[in-house]
Amino acid sequence: MGKASRKPRRERADQSSRPAPAPFVARPFEGLPNETDWVAMREIVPAATATVRLVEGAISGDAPGEVTIATVLPLAWPGLHRESGEVLVGIQSGNASGDTSRDIAQAIELAIAATPGSPVTTLAVSSVDTPRLQDLIDTNESFEITLYDGFDFWVADAELDADGKESLERANESAIPTARIEAAPSAYWCRIGERTYVRWVLPFDEDTSTNALARLHAAGESHLGDGGRLLGCFRSSGLLIPVWEVDASSEPADFEDAVAAMKVRIDEAAADERPLDAAERGAKAGLLNRQVTLR
Repeated sequence: MGKASRKPRRERADQSSRPAPAPFVARPFEGLPNETDWVAMREIVPAATATVRLVEGAISGDAPGEVTIATVLPLAWPGLHRESGEVLVGIQSGNASGDTSRDIAQAIELAIAATPGSPVTTLAVSSVDTPRLQDLIDTNESFEITLYDGFDFWVADAELDADGKESLERANESAIPTARIEAAPSAYWCRIGERTYVRWVLPFDEDTSTNALARLHAAGESHLGDGGRLLGCFRSSGLLIPVWEVDASSEPADFEDAVAAMKVRIDEAAADERPLDAAERGAKAGLLNRQVTLR
């Protein structure tokens, strides 16, 4: 009995000395410039990069001034330190904790510390005392996404062997054609197979966005342009991403006016603080039933 009672005490002591795991953060990119485009890169844009400037002194050692954020890297690596010294981090590499911001910040630190030419292949579970993106990135700088048709940005000027070329070709073939709609922040046209959609990351909290769409749907104003049908919404990183199915033969430029008009309607509905009426509550219930949570 004496030995059995001592072992749990040692285990409890070991456990108490471990750093507490990072708490769950429902809206991990809040406070960063262009929060909605961080979410878009995380969830709905297949091939893109953006450059962020690091806060001077935020990372010890010989840290670069800038880091390239990419949607995805080869083999879903969290990070890569190129021979040239460029540091890339993949925002779609998955979660190691309940705070995506801490996970990406950890990938930045590990990629900077990696030997040039080496990837970061795994992340540890982030703890409560690890930095977040908000601690590392200069939030006075804008976050500007550059879209690509494929993943050629992976290799830059490097020469690929036969296997590397085949892997890149497969990745490029899987990339969903995607284009920005300029009429509203973080609105994207995409074509998946023979169907075409507009997906749009709204800037409000999830409940405000859902209520706004419910008001529009109950009023018969949730269509996008002449025939764009609101299919439902994704929930991701604390924001809502409504999805409209549109004419399969349409092109991105066809929706500039429709998205501009919809932005006015959504902004007005989001600012409406009146309780939802019966029809709007019914529309909200329908929207909630068709919502899907990503990651």
